[in-house]
Amino acid sequence: MNCASGFFIQQTMKTALALFCFGFILVSGKPNPSSELDSIVDGWHLAAAEANYDGYFGLMNDDFIFLGTAPGERWTKSAFLDFSKPYFDRGKAWSFTASNRMWNFSKNGKIAWFDEDLDTWMRGCRGSGIMVKKKGKWKIAYYNLHVLIENEKIQPFIELRDQPIEVEKD
Repeated sequence: MNCASGFFIQQTMKTALALFCFGFILVSGKPNPSSELDSIVDGWHLAAAEANYDGYFGLMNDDFIFLGTAPGERWTKSAFLDFSKPYFDRGKAWSFTASNRMWNFSKNGKIAWFDEDLDTWMRGCRGSGIMVKKKGKWKIAYYNLHVLIENEKIQPFIELRDQPIEVEKD
């Protein structure tokens, strides 16, 4: 190998390394939208655990809907505000610890939906939600909380659900 070809190979390798490093910086420096949204949803759960009423409801958009675990629990934001206020006023709302959160995004990047496993006082639950980005700001638009039950336990669960509920009278 002559001196000229060695120089050429050396320059080519330096150029390739520089391009690789530049490409890595571009990719690693690109913001990860799911990371930003994880922070928002984690903050939302934390605000409930800390009974931070304004912090919790401030992360929801005006058209927010919450589906709870009980039949008939479909709350608009204003109805959910009213229902939740006594819990927050007592300083103890609810505590959900999320794991295994998975994100999907619309093509325009302005809608994101997720599902997550939750550790709660009800044991294993799952939540799913939708977030929307308006005027550069993400808000939670929809959340569905549901209790998990194994398929093998569904028949006793159905029998339990079929039992009438006794309501205490004053």
